[in-house]
Amino acid sequence: MGSSRKSSRSASGRGSHSRSRDRGQRRSASRKRDDSRSPSRSRAEGGRHQKPEDYGVDTIKISDDDAAFILGKGGKTKEKVARVSEADIELFERDLILEIRGSKLQRRRAKKYAEGVMAQRTGPVSITDSFDDGDLTMLYVPQEAVGFVTGRAGNFLRAIEEEWCTLMFFCEVGSGDRRNKDYEKLAIFGGVRARRGAELKVLSAVETKVPGYLDKQKSDVLDRDRGKDETGTWGTDSMTFQDDELSYALGKQGGTRKKMEASSGAIVQYVGHVALFSGTRQERRRAKEYMKWLFEQLEGPVWVDDWEKRDDCIVVDVPAGCIGYITGARRATLGSLESEWGVLMFFMSKDKDKGKGRDRAEKLIIFGPARGRRGAELKIMSSIETKNPGTFTKGVREKTSSEKGFDTDRMIFKDDELSYSLGKQGMTRKKLEGAAGAVLEYVGHVAFIAGTLKERRRCKEFINWLLQQRHGSVTIPDVSGRDDATEMYVPQNCKGWVTGNRGSELRRMEQETGTYMFMALDQRGDERLIIFCHDPGSKSSSTGRMAAERLVNEMVQEKLRDDGGRGRSDSRSPSRGRRSRSRSSRGSRSRGRRSPSARGRRSPSRGGAGRGRGHRDSRSRSRQR
Repeated sequence: MGSSRKSSRSASGRGSHSRSRDRGQRRSASRKRDDSRSPSRSRAEGGRHQKPEDYGVDTIKISDDDAAFILGKGGKTKEKVARVSEADIELFERDLILEIRGSKLQRRRAKKYAEGVMAQRTGPVSITDSFDDGDLTMLYVPQEAVGFVTGRAGNFLRAIEEEWCTLMFFCEVGSGDRRNKDYEKLAIFGGVRARRGAELKVLSAVETKVPGYLDKQKSDVLDRDRGKDETGTWGTDSMTFQDDELSYALGKQGGTRKKMEASSGAIVQYVGHVALFSGTRQERRRAKEYMKWLFEQLEGPVWVDDWEKRDDCIVVDVPAGCIGYITGARRATLGSLESEWGVLMFFMSKDKDKGKGRDRAEKLIIFGPARGRRGAELKIMSSIETKNPGTFTKGVREKTSSEKGFDTDRMIFKDDELSYSLGKQGMTRKKLEGAAGAVLEYVGHVAFIAGTLKERRRCKEFINWLLQQRHGSVTIPDVSGRDDATEMYVPQNCKGWVTGNRGSELRRMEQETGTYMFMALDQRGDERLIIFCHDPGSKSSSTGRMAAERLVNEMVQEKLRDDGGRGRSDSRSPSRGRRSRSRSSRGSRSRGRRSPSARGRRSPSRGGAGRGRGHRDSRSRSRQR
């Protein structure tokens, strides 16, 4: 199986150190490995995050049934608890010990969440005042709406948890028969913004089932958590719609509401005919302004006074002949860009400007965060340049900014370079953009690269490596100092299988995981596969470097099985092969390892689906040092 060497931390997601029970049972003995963390990775992680002064470790002894419940399907429940509490969580399945690491508050919250999740296995969860660490919202849900809010097999609640990074469950409301109660209490755990987003989503569902319910709770909803954010201006404002206004403000499949929310930064939710805006004072002000301009468009042209002085918008002058092309049929093109970049866009003009000539350009104003505005602007510029060549590129030169924050660089392509960097249906450009974490758009022959200094430099490197591949192999001597790369040594007899016909398999894996992958030579001239992406991914994530690594390892193992295990060490040095054989016997006993409490040392499970014995070969050298 292919061995891999990480040049960065494997996962940014917390709580991803334990092995899923069902996944571990399916894994064959040949795919087990020694799960000890390499010293080099430990040093990298320690240097990346400063531990708080009250950092510590707590352990909880659990039952076998609790272990399965806290893990959840594919380990997702455990990761959710870790994500909401911001603690690191590891489950030692042999000793049935849950280990929690973090600050005192993080450990307390993680323990509380874990106990709440496990308590659901035997009945309703009992919530007391001691549960509130400034992370709890209690919401009364009418009994007739409980099933609707929960969804089939809890799917609706799970979807809200995933969207808003919260933990939610119904809890006990005193003694007696639950069926005779008018309300159930729903506990929502998480940060201020996350709890409010989840709460309003639930209230919207309840209002659908029990019309008028918000009127009974409105004062509590509007006053909840007022001023309890970092700015001290957190709050909730409301606006009431008429029937026809509501459908317009909602949009097709909620598209208009979503773009209002994304562009303003506020939480925008409609509960019945009432629009609720939650966020900082500035976010709420913007959301209400955007809503006002949205409805003003029904009456006629809209003009935003002093738009030049605003920090939340940008204006593009669109030639008259390109307006229909930019707008699309029934505003489809603009709507698609708004959804893609999380912005609000509309043409603005003054009444006195009407009838001043067909050739006059119109101003398209774009509202939203800086990255979204720039992405939408460059997309519009690219479309206009296609229609009217030279509009934005005439006399443009290359530019490299030294600004550490958000800025834009430019690269000028030759004809053959442009088509190669664009790819079929723009897939290559999208791949480079996603892996680099920057905004990359081609306006004519000019590549505009927007992002932070690190993102811009990374994107330029990716483009240069891509262009080098046209002329032969690319040499990248060392990636150990990078935090965006994972290198894998693939057995010689598996390379063709992994890359596919003309790189088709690599392209497929790139598209699935949002990464940039290619074979490159190291300083010794040995060829290995390098996976580039700003996102390290996690065990349960379908995107990022870890996801791509799993796919590659699965292909390597499939090929080795088909070949009967022949050629395992073809791409490795003899010394590396000897280490692999010496460690294989230990790897088969990995499930029998003890927790720190049982053996006096750490032995966290870090196995991911699709990793096998070859994965640990690359770490043996750093451990022996």
